[in-house]
Amino acid sequence: MGLRGPGAKPKSKKGKAAAKLRKVLPWEVDGLSRLERVVAFCEDMRVTQGSLRGTTMKLRQWQIDEILAPIYAEDAPGIRPVRTAVVSMGRKNGKTFLSAALAACHLCGSEAEERGEIYFAAIDKLQASKAWAEVKALLEAHPELSERVNIIRFSKEIEVLEGVGKGSVLKAVSADADSKLGMSPSFVLCDEAGYWPKRDLFDAFDSALGARDNPLIVLISTQAKDDAHFFSEMLDYGTRVKAGEIDDPSFHLSLFAAGDKDDPWSPETWAKANPALGDFNSLEQIERMAAQAQRIPSKEADFRNKVLNQRVDGTVRFIAAREWNDCNLGPIDEKALEGRPCFGALDLSAARDLTAWVLAFPMDDGTVQLLPRFFLPEFDIAGKSDLDRVPYDLWAKQADARLTLLPGKVIDPALVAEAMADDAARFEIQAIAFDRWRIEDLKRELAKLSIQLPLEPFGQGYKDMSPAVDNLEVLVAQRRINHAGNPIMRMCASNAVVTRDPAGSRKLDKSKASGRIDGIVAAAMSLAIAARHEPQTLPACLLAA
Repeated sequence: MGLRGPGAKPKSKKGKAAAKLRKVLPWEVDGLSRLERVVAFCEDMRVTQGSLRGTTMKLRQWQIDEILAPIYAEDAPGIRPVRTAVVSMGRKNGKTFLSAALAACHLCGSEAEERGEIYFAAIDKLQASKAWAEVKALLEAHPELSERVNIIRFSKEIEVLEGVGKGSVLKAVSADADSKLGMSPSFVLCDEAGYWPKRDLFDAFDSALGARDNPLIVLISTQAKDDAHFFSEMLDYGTRVKAGEIDDPSFHLSLFAAGDKDDPWSPETWAKANPALGDFNSLEQIERMAAQAQRIPSKEADFRNKVLNQRVDGTVRFIAAREWNDCNLGPIDEKALEGRPCFGALDLSAARDLTAWVLAFPMDDGTVQLLPRFFLPEFDIAGKSDLDRVPYDLWAKQADARLTLLPGKVIDPALVAEAMADDAARFEIQAIAFDRWRIEDLKRELAKLSIQLPLEPFGQGYKDMSPAVDNLEVLVAQRRINHAGNPIMRMCASNAVVTRDPAGSRKLDKSKASGRIDGIVAAAMSLAIAARHEPQTLPACLLAA
């Protein structure tokens, strides 16, 4: 088949060549369900590379049962409830072929619609080109479909010229480009979304799905390395849907991953994240990678992330993600805390950065409730989100993030002072620890409001911060803190690193951190100032301060 350009006409074969073309394709047979048609289409595609090149693909039962069946189930004829599907597993488990086959199915197969828009999105232009090339290879190897499509190499597009899906176009796009506007997608495949540098393209696709009657967006990827990534948010949401905590039939998650407490060197653990293990995913290769990861510590995080499909990066953090997540003890009821003694800490930022105001409430059961407030300038919040690679713009819309966007280009201390005064009217604040940075500006604004707060200086050096760091570490390890899953606190915890002086004392070090840690700094300060004032109300692990 030639690579034709815009305006190309369908090619027709004559004689023996035409006689060999099938009149009814496997997915067009009467009586098939929607799922059976999708499976029939995929299994009519030819493998285009590797040892099985030239053979038709045979889907494994786990691919059908765990991935395709939930996505292509129907509530009623023609009505598919699932609109967003997330599929996550270790590398080398057939994601590439399945992704390409589904894209082709929605372009010109059983899921095609007239003038559909199919997008195959990848992390960058190179990967987008490879994804497009895989769909191109599948169609070129298919005698009947190759006659109906026009492949346009220079724009990385494939258009359907006749038959089912006439007028539809498949486009390859990259996540590192600017968000695409004016789209009306019928099907979107987000390849390795867990490694996309930003969420803009996904959000653009997601918001554009409403223009179609039966749209579908599928994200297929190994897990992202951190909790703040939008793909991690999608996985966490899907986990809650599967657990019955959220009723959302439009969302489906297929997750193959090792558990946090599983033995990473056990073949049984490998199989959890690699359903194709011992089939087309080589057991010998994973054994070799595991052996290297055991001998070379720097390779262990990569093995856990890419092979075991765990949310792990290679940086040694102050607080392990698992331990921090275990301190989500449930929602915090602010109303129930009114009138209760608490201790605050303020980490007032530079003019354009994140400011953190955290209140710590010692509870009767020995836990401490953390109630944070965060502030950022509203100006160019999208640019700030891109720079820090976290969704500040989204968090500002979520009540549980407790992020307030302040008018203007810089943090106005007057507005922070007003928020602190509001909290002082609701809660019995016993003491407030503060870093001396810009504190005179805040004091001046509090004076204008005729508000007197119990402010106490708190040094940021080893002398004051070391016991605060120790307390925070012990509280987290013993699950004595409840942060209620605040996403900004989670980001700060994942970024936090500590440095040591020659005597072994530790402090949280912003200069060494990989991102913002203001929330964790303020939390450590609030707990330490609480221990100074009312040790009898605090857990025993705080008394060391």
